[in-house]
Amino acid sequence: MANMQTLDPTASPLDYYGWELRRQREAHGLKQGQLGEIIFCTGSLIGQIETTKKVPTRDFSERVDAALGTDGLFSRLIGLVLRSQLPHWFQPYAEMEAKAAYIFTYQAQLVYGLLQTEEYARAVLATGLPDDLERLVAARMERQRILEREQPPLAWAVLDEAVLHRPIGGREVMRGQLARLLEFTDHRWMRIQVLPFRSGEHTSLDGAFNLLRFDSDPDIIYTEDLISGHMTANPETIREAARRYAHLQATALSVEDSAALITRVMEERYGDQPQPGERTVA
Repeated sequence: MANMQTLDPTASPLDYYGWELRRQREAHGLKQGQLGEIIFCTGSLIGQIETTKKVPTRDFSERVDAALGTDGLFSRLIGLVLRSQLPHWFQPYAEMEAKAAYIFTYQAQLVYGLLQTEEYARAVLATGLPDDLERLVAARMERQRILEREQPPLAWAVLDEAVLHRPIGGREVMRGQLARLLEFTDHRWMRIQVLPFRSGEHTSLDGAFNLLRFDSDPDIIYTEDLISGHMTANPETIREAARRYAHLQATALSVEDSAALITRVMEERYGDQPQPGERTVA
């Protein structure tokens, strides 16, 4: 186990969190096991978080704040900690996404990260064979908190119909994911359109992209390749992306018709009826 005395609180948000947790605990005269009893966890978990062996959760942070009377300190720190657990190449985009006033995304293969359920996100992230899957899932769920702000970004997602049919995580996971999409049907800040198969060729056959707009900063286009992400504010690229997105929106189903298609796929493809190859009980 790492020696807490040598842990550098300036090394990372996670290091600072662990260092501060121990400092606050000791200031209250509590041993690890005693604090664990108060917030309903083990003293071992407290020690692992203090020495950065485990990444804390938001629930853990809120309970620590309540137990130690730290005025929301750990609840504020946890956002920084979880964002720092995102892949290094993705962190710059996540920071810009959190600042955006408008988010426009076209997704050809997967549900956009801000709209994913925890189960869907876990299935997607597991494909990369990560060392700590739960850490990545927690970080992705933390990203979604920007949609819960009092003034969230205005977001618009165009999803290829293929996204609805690809069975990520299995039938139950997909049913839950499509139900999650339907929750946004009447949402004030989020709109979802489906680009149907019958559209055939379209302006973004070469892949997904995100367009971020800000109140006072230049627009940004974000794309990904096999192992990294790329952002650019090049004006010509921005104009081309805006043109493509306008065509995608015009070609896609309306928000209402998109919801109807999502509902139909959810019931017909991921409903309770037996699927091909499944055995039924008489």
